[in-house]
Amino acid sequence: MHLTLHVWRQKNGDDSGGFVTYDAPDVSEHMSFLEMLDVVNEQLITDGIDPIAFDHDCREGICGTCSMVINGSPHGPERATTTCQLHMRHFKDGDEIWIEPWRAKAFPVIKDLVVDRSSFDRVVQAGGFVSVNTGGAPDANALPIPKAAADEAMDAAACIGCGACVAACKNASAMLFVAAKVSHLASLPQGQVEREQRVWRMVVQMDEEKFGACTNQFECEAACPKEISVSHIAKMNREFGRSVRRVG
Repeated sequence: MHLTLHVWRQKNGDDSGGFVTYDAPDVSEHMSFLEMLDVVNEQLITDGIDPIAFDHDCREGICGTCSMVINGSPHGPERATTTCQLHMRHFKDGDEIWIEPWRAKAFPVIKDLVVDRSSFDRVVQAGGFVSVNTGGAPDANALPIPKAAADEAMDAAACIGCGACVAACKNASAMLFVAAKVSHLASLPQGQVEREQRVWRMVVQMDEEKFGACTNQFECEAACPKEISVSHIAKMNREFGRSVRRVG
């Protein structure tokens, strides 16, 4: 395939940035999207041009690092797919592809397609953990947990923290991400002791990071590569209401 790429290039956080057009000839349909960018970068380096900076790590759809907006959609046009698992067979010969970083005040651009998502880390540090001293670690099956609760917790824990939900939301809301972390631990007996403090601290931190409010349009669920349900947002709102009465 012969493709035309319009890639957002930005030297640093102070640079205004802009789209730069690159020719991508001889792209194999068997390449992943990141492998295609690797080939483009090899040619840029050969030509003495600064390669396109983009995040990647596992390239197996697990880590959530491969964050970029492709033709207006976080992670690209395929549902339940991370950028690293998006293959070029989903595009056609002659296509023009627009590639840009996550757009959110809470995710400042570092360079090109790389953004700083440490705001997510600070939200988790605020309360997304269990810190109660439980003594020696019990066997995994020592605590009886209803299957419905275990399934709900596992569904929420599938969140990889990529930030696609933020990038998809017109208000750059992080509600789905925070809700997944809150719902995960609120569904398990190990998370009950700090239940009220957890959701209170995480929501307060989310607001301090300048994420926007939820739009209730469910773009977050549609863009999530792990298909986290917006029902977790409803649960987080209930958890927060409970914490306001007991903590606030």
